[in-house]
Amino acid sequence: MKIVAITENHLYQKVYARGRHVAAPTVVVYCLRDRAANRLQRENPRKQTVNRLGLTATKKLGNAVQRSRVRRILREAYRLADKDHPVRKGYLIVLVARPAAVHAKMQDVLRDLSSAFSKMDLYEAPAEAGTAFKEKHEECPL
Repeated sequence: MKIVAITENHLYQKVYARGRHVAAPTVVVYCLRDRAANRLQRENPRKQTVNRLGLTATKKLGNAVQRSRVRRILREAYRLADKDHPVRKGYLIVLVARPAAVHAKMQDVLRDLSSAFSKMDLYEAPAEAGTAFKEKHEECPL
């Protein structure tokens, strides 16, 4: 599924101010429950709830080529993390690249991202016999 991007600055500010965060060597993960998730679900052609993803790579990381590479790596790491273990839907997630991400391999970023998602309990629980997935929380649990 295509990744839906966060495009409005006020959403980034809201996630930074009210969201929970976990820092890893290559990435900092912020998340906040998306209040517009139900509206977006109705507008989605497949009627699915989605996460909105924001990527941040500051000028401290280097020139435009390096920042673009880091954003591509973050996007791919998120895609693979969601593919391996489904991430709970209906959240605003912002990934902030750290200086170590410039020279890191995608596998390193994926490991850090998976670790951060586990700490935040963002992965959906596996379906057990006769039970449904865990209920979604109002905020990202820690």
